[in-house]
This record gives sequence, C-alpha cells and structure tokens, in this order.
Amino acid sequence: MTVRTTDTKVTFRQPFMLNALDTRQPAGTYRLVIDEEEIFGLSFLAYRRTATMLHIPAISIKSSRHQVVEVDPEELAAALDADALACRTVEE
Repeated sequence: MTVRTTDTKVTFRQPFMLNALDTRQPAGTYRLVIDEEEIFGLSFLAYRRTATMLHIPAISIKSSRHQVVEVDPEELAAALDADALACRTVEE
C-alpha cells in the first residue's frame, strides 16, 4: 500500500473551535498533516484521504504541551471559510 503525507499550514485570524478540540483555540498558524493512501485498480493514479491531523498549539505559541488531533476535513474547511468570511466582514 502506497501512502503519502502532505505537511502544510493553515491560518486562523480569529479564535476557533472544532468538535475534536477540548477548548477554543487562539488565532494563529497551525501545522496540518494529511495522510492519503493510493487507490488501486484504477487506470490512473488516485489517493483517498485517511487522516487529517491538526497540531496544537499554533506554531508561534511556545508550549511544553504539544497535541496532535485528528479533525474532520470538512469541518476544518468550513471553519476556515467562516474565519475568512468573518475577517472580510470586519475589514469592510
């Protein structure tokens, strides 16, 4: 089985909450790791997402406590969209 991992960052400009988190998280840039596995049997190369993991706290926050939380990718996308919309509304 071929697995690939994408390591990226997401930025929230306002505090946010996700179901997988115990508490509201502060605004900041967070490390996001996405694991995908290859889908075999197709005539083209394709992958299926198997895990979306958010690293807590934000990159800029120095802490002795570090947590990796598996989050729902659709909920994360919705939270990022809501954050972007809220920031546009405040700026206008």
